[in-house]
Amino acid sequence: MRLYYITLNTAEEAQTISHALLRQNLALCTNWFPITCAYRWEGEIVTEPETVLIVKTQAGYRDRLEQVIREQIDYTHCILELTPDSVNAGFLTWLNREIPQRLL
Repeated sequence: MRLYYITLNTAEEAQTISHALLRQNLALCTNWFPITCAYRWEGEIVTEPETVLIVKTQAGYRDRLEQVIREQIDYTHCILELTPDSVNAGFLTWLNREIPQRLL
């Protein structure tokens, strides 16, 4: 299993990307929520709202996932891949049933 933590500008972007990933069978489930972000940009510190999208899927889908994201947005963003150490059996059963495992 893999989790992707993706930063976006708006909830609308998160919803559009989420639905594209779900339609293409690249994600089992997604969540998004608003956060506040502070970062350094061109020598200045900027604070602004942001949206985090979490994607739950199998290993081996990163390239396709990034392609879908690039089709929707063209700015610099964070795509962080996480590998959980432990996941409850019921969720893994659902994931394995719905999203094919890919050989790495």
